Amino acid sequence: MKPYLLKESNWKDLKTHRFELAVLPWGATEAHNYHMPYGTDVYEADAVAEISGKKAWEKGANVTIMPTIPFGVNTGQSDIYLDINLNPSTQLLILQDILTVLDRQGIKKFLIINSHGGNDFKTMLRELGLKFPDMLLFTCNWFQALDKSKYFEESGDHADEMETALIMHLHPELVLPLDQAGMGDEKKSIIKGVREKWAWAERKWSEVSTDTGIGNPKKASPEKGRLYFEDVTDKVADLILDICEAKPGQIYV
Repeated sequence: MKPYLLKESNWKDLKTHRFELAVLPWGATEAHNYHMPYGTDVYEADAVAEISGKKAWEKGANVTIMPTIPFGVNTGQSDIYLDINLNPSTQLLILQDILTVLDRQGIKKFLIINSHGGNDFKTMLRELGLKFPDMLLFTCNWFQALDKSKYFEESGDHADEMETALIMHLHPELVLPLDQAGMGDEKKSIIKGVREKWAWAERKWSEVSTDTGIGNPKKASPEKGRLYFEDVTDKVADLILDICEAKPGQIYV
């Protein structure tokens, strides 16, 4: 039994133990090129949260890692078979219900470990912060914590070299041989501002990618995935520890 994992905890211990921080991993269920499982974002969220939680716990963080939510915002993928969508408004209601429980039971610090690019919790936490003024609410995208170019040769943001390498490390039995993977070529918007990334419009996934991937996965390897995973979980563990040690009213210096 891992005491920092809520799903493995029991009432015997939790009847008296009180945590400083609750962490919610949040993934998605969607196609990841031809060679990767639909649960890629869930497997990544599970592993990053659990190992980061373990590392932080061993350094003294009083943290509980909640079970991963497996569905995310997939509004741009409505025509991709079995890509399961949760609307942002649904996510807001889920978060509100969870925070209501935590706030009532005295856990005043909360962190989302996000594993899906389509999820964006910042505006939700702004709104929820007004409803739960005594709580410290955080969100992070673990996949933005490090400079990926130091680990991987090819850029991308979906079923790319990084994600492929991670799943090759974490769950090699779920990755098809890379000669069966698509190239992950991305069609760019004709709108200049969108291409330059100072304007935004949601990508229609079936129009920007023929294989649902964005980024060439062909150079991925389990070893690249292992090195990246170790470093990114170190980084997230430090975040967890920092939040646990932070004092309300003393966040800024």
